[in-house]
Amino acid sequence: MPRNSLIYLFVVTITIWACGSNDTRPAKIAEKKVADTTVVTASSKTILFFGNSLTAGYGLEQAEAFPALILHKIDSLQLPYTVINAGLSGETSSGGLGRIDWLIRQNVDVFVLELGANDGLRGIPLVETQKNLQAIIDKVKAKNPAVVLVLAGMEVPPNMGKAYTTEFRTMYKNLAVQNKMILVPFLLKGVGGNPELNQADGIHPTAEGHKIVANNLWEYLKPVVK
Repeated sequence: MPRNSLIYLFVVTITIWACGSNDTRPAKIAEKKVADTTVVTASSKTILFFGNSLTAGYGLEQAEAFPALILHKIDSLQLPYTVINAGLSGETSSGGLGRIDWLIRQNVDVFVLELGANDGLRGIPLVETQKNLQAIIDKVKAKNPAVVLVLAGMEVPPNMGKAYTTEFRTMYKNLAVQNKMILVPFLLKGVGGNPELNQADGIHPTAEGHKIVANNLWEYLKPVVK
């Protein structure tokens, strides 16, 4: 039975707005094992979760964040995957573009992109956000043309204006179509806006909320990793 590892990179826990502060100093830049997991063999594949504080599991134990829950599902199926949690609180699309090269120095077989929410909450022009996300995707594909790309769609609050919220949602659809990505329409489906599934800030999911997020994502990942 494969014994898979979960690696945490650039995990910070200071937040502002939906997904963190502007402080992008890494608090942890080292491998961390969860439970009794160990590094897998050379024949294993890698899933990289690349996102902001939602991916990082802000306010929770790291083992409660959805990437760790995905790893547990993978373990239950005895599949040979290493999971890397590269979530960073406060990350924007431009910040992600600035650090992606370092992360893809190793081979990545499945790339899950969860960025853009902080851009939206800050009212960054969507043309800039889409350009940055496309550049990240291009870099990942250039490193490994066979990589499976998964895009986690997000939404912004209606107070951003109807036009902006509609265009924001459409941005993810356009990126997915243009790059033949697997699109998760709304990662926080069933969680966003529910006070019982979010922390006191009303934005970041609780441990129970992350379980639902993991299930949402697993519907799209399961056919890929089996």
